[in-house]
Amino acid sequence: MFQALIEAWGCGCLAYWSSDLGSGGRQPPDSRTSEEAQGASRSRQAIESLKVAFITPELDPLVRRTQVAEFASALPKALCEAGADARVFMPCHGMIDIERLEGLEELGTVWVKDIDSETKFRILGWKSGSVQVYLMDSDRHFATKGPYGSDQGPYQDNWRRYAAFSRAVLEALDVLQFAPDVLHCIDWTAGLVPLLQQLEYVQKKPNHPAAKAGSFFQILNLASQGSFEREILGQMGIPLRNFHAVGGLDLGGKVSFLKAGCEFATLLGTNSPGHALRIQEQDRGYGMEEVFRRRSKELVGIVQGVDYQAWDPSNDSAIAQGYSSEDKDFAGKKKCKLALQTMMALDKGPRTPIAAMIGRFDNDSGFDLVAESLTSIMERNVEVVLMGTGRPDLFERLRTMETTFLGRCRVINGYQMAIAHVVLAGSDFLLMPSHYHPGNALCAIALRYGVVPIVYAGSGLDDYVKDVVKDPQEGTGVHFQVFTADGLIAGVDSARKVYKNPTTWKQLVGRCMRQDFSWKATAEEYTKAYRRVTRRARPKQAAS
Repeated sequence: MFQALIEAWGCGCLAYWSSDLGSGGRQPPDSRTSEEAQGASRSRQAIESLKVAFITPELDPLVRRTQVAEFASALPKALCEAGADARVFMPCHGMIDIERLEGLEELGTVWVKDIDSETKFRILGWKSGSVQVYLMDSDRHFATKGPYGSDQGPYQDNWRRYAAFSRAVLEALDVLQFAPDVLHCIDWTAGLVPLLQQLEYVQKKPNHPAAKAGSFFQILNLASQGSFEREILGQMGIPLRNFHAVGGLDLGGKVSFLKAGCEFATLLGTNSPGHALRIQEQDRGYGMEEVFRRRSKELVGIVQGVDYQAWDPSNDSAIAQGYSSEDKDFAGKKKCKLALQTMMALDKGPRTPIAAMIGRFDNDSGFDLVAESLTSIMERNVEVVLMGTGRPDLFERLRTMETTFLGRCRVINGYQMAIAHVVLAGSDFLLMPSHYHPGNALCAIALRYGVVPIVYAGSGLDDYVKDVVKDPQEGTGVHFQVFTADGLIAGVDSARKVYKNPTTWKQLVGRCMRQDFSWKATAEEYTKAYRRVTRRARPKQAAS
């Protein structure tokens, strides 16, 4: 899981919060309990009647390349635990050892259009815990390949592979006798699904299960847009009119699968609150600002959840002693801090704050800014632990500082999950100086471990972190305002100022640990979004 979180640190994962608001009025004391109980009952009934088909290129634990794998595993699981019928469709990639999947069975076969011929997909059923998974097995397209590409770059036939996969998923619904309320399509690899649904089912097979579903298009990585030459449209059997039209597939002169999903889905979803406003601004939406402005009423977003069973400091076997937000003086966290200082050969001052950073050694995650400001930070009596991988030159620059400031700095080359738990449990600050990175589960994990994030105000991480400088009573971290080394140093100074007051610091740490970014809460918000999907008409008809 942690590997996926780190990879997510380098993606442009964009979002906007949405919720259905009630009347909010105060109810009479005698009637409130009854009405609340009725509302809860209706909510449970709505979830229990809900059927969702997730369409994804990755799934934890079968294929893990990006944060998509965890998302596609955790959200369906949370929905199933709440009573929904959530099922996952994924290509049967070559790296999946199907012989080791207990209970795997072949459920049927579909043949789908594939350029000038047809391609066969076997439907393989497997249970991942409580979640039904369907592996769409194609010898032609997926048996010998991974989800995206090789060391030489993306596969040249990705457009053909995922067009065939999209058709296979839609056709499989009838074979499986599964009529979902919502097709939850994840990123560009499933971007054609809403368009093909319109062209080949709504318009031609209105009684097919695929024709009756609404669609929710999930944008986890806006920067990866699935762009191909427009000549592929004819080969895929999609009328060229869908390229040129307003609201078509044209993005910079190429066919964009991501844009297809954004144009034709019933509702769009991204993954951190408030960010939909930003991606509508010039140069913030990766060329799709006009699409997001035009579809702003259908653009929603929900903070992604955290698996608190895997990341729970009160029950974490990897750390020196468990602790929780209820601890009076956080004695367990103090022992974890000493354990971290011992493991990393740091000076062991009990009142010396430790600042950690976990991510990729590159400019996107802000390691260049850290390298520029590191000397000044350590001169402020702050110990620093840096963990990640990436640019060798940046790593060597940081390693030089480690040898210069023995006992004050430690640089860990590589991602080691067990050590990551130790680092988070023992640290006081988490440096997150990315210039532009909304939506990061690592931030939410740090809060649960009582680590105070220091983030750039314009990064989008304000969806997770309230600035304690502006709001001392509700704040959960520090925003630095200017994206420079001096700006980051000012953020560290603000955190140090709070740290120097033990009473205020304990209150801040406790407040951080009480934040709820659980998948249960996330699933409740997605259920509200799905209700909108089932109520709304589809945005437009594709040109047949």
